[in-house]
This record gives sequence, C-alpha cells and structure tokens, in this order.
Amino acid sequence: MAAVTPANYKQLPTDFGLTNKAKLKDEIVQIRNDFGIFKFGGPCPPIGDKPHRYIFTVFALSTEKLEIEESATPANAGFMINKYTLAKTSFEATYGR
Repeated sequence: MAAVTPANYKQLPTDFGLTNKAKLKDEIVQIRNDFGIFKFGGPCPPIGDKPHRYIFTVFALSTEKLEIEESATPANAGFMINKYTLAKTSFEATYGR
C-alpha cells in the first residue's frame, strides 16, 4: 500500500488502509499497490521455502503533500516520492511459513 501521511502523524494504526478509503482522513490519499488493490499485500513466501527477505523504507520528504491522484500508479507515486526525498532509511525483516 502506498499512503501519504501528513507530517503530524507519528504512527499508523494496525488496520490503516485495510480496504479502499478505510479510516483515511486528514487528506490522506491511498493508491493501488502493485497487486492492483487498495490494501497491503503482505509477505507470502511459499510453504516450505526458506524465509524470504523484505526491505522496508521510510522517507523524509521536502513537501507536506504529494500532488498525486487516487488513480496514480505505484510507479508514479515512487517517482514523486523520489523527487522530494530529503532522507530515507531502510530495515530488513525475514518471514517464512
């Protein structure tokens, strides 16, 4: 899921963006993910496979709001995020079933 949150947000609730437009407020825009849906796809390695590696990245932006429409593609959102990136950090997690 790609969501743009205002600067005054310090955390997102567990069910944030569970479905299209669910619990979105304060001008937060949610766009479709790479699965083509409005919710988190989550890690899902095949049963019996070794644990898969997942990289999460948090961005600090030089703008308070990205001017993107709800119909924007993840690629377009990524372009806009990179355009305004001041700093970013990543962490890695693994998950297996």
